[in-house]
Amino acid sequence: MLDREQIIDYVLKAKNGDEHAKNVLFLNNAPLIRSVIKRFKNKGVEYDDLYQIGCIGFIKAINNFDASFGVQFSTYTVPMIVGEIKRYMRDNGAIKVSRNLKILANKINRFIDKYTSINANSPSIKVIAEKFKVSEEDVVVAMDSSKMPLSIHDRFDDEDDGQELIEKIPFVNNEERDVNRIHLSLIIDKLTEKERKIIVMRYYRDKTQSEVAKILGVSQVQISRLETKILNKIKTCY
Repeated sequence: MLDREQIIDYVLKAKNGDEHAKNVLFLNNAPLIRSVIKRFKNKGVEYDDLYQIGCIGFIKAINNFDASFGVQFSTYTVPMIVGEIKRYMRDNGAIKVSRNLKILANKINRFIDKYTSINANSPSIKVIAEKFKVSEEDVVVAMDSSKMPLSIHDRFDDEDDGQELIEKIPFVNNEERDVNRIHLSLIIDKLTEKERKIIVMRYYRDKTQSEVAKILGVSQVQISRLETKILNKIKTCY
């Protein structure tokens, strides 16, 4: 592994066209690139393509990195790789399913789970159609659409505060979790002190909006509006 001074030296050489320095940086950071792209597996893009896209993000990180940023090169690299993959998947994403159809499919799946838990058997297509006041054909199409790959930037449900699907992707190992924490820490550091307090209390300490409002001496409505504004800011940076 290279130390910080060696990395900065290689980055400077690579920015000036030194292919050997670039190759050394790639070899030294290959595990990091693989770790980042793992979170996007099985999302409609082949692993090899994801790796190539991740490498493009890595090259951009080399070209844009400045030691005066005050962060480790690997820390700076993560959001660059993530951003490149997200742009690719947004522009060249998987099969598109209409928002209304996805919303209906999600509601149907929730209804089926609830119905099954109460009645010990699954509802028929007719029952589902009557529940949502749609045709049986629409039910079949909606249920089939839920099997299609989705873009990670789809807003999955009109009842989920406009969250994108990427926000719901679970982490399956500590390595991926650590990569995400590095990325989020960079973004959160850019927030104001009040914004950071709200995010920490809401998402790290699991406090309700009412509890946060009481602590900060404002109304729950104000916290709700502030939280929406902060999340939009984080999405923009992410």
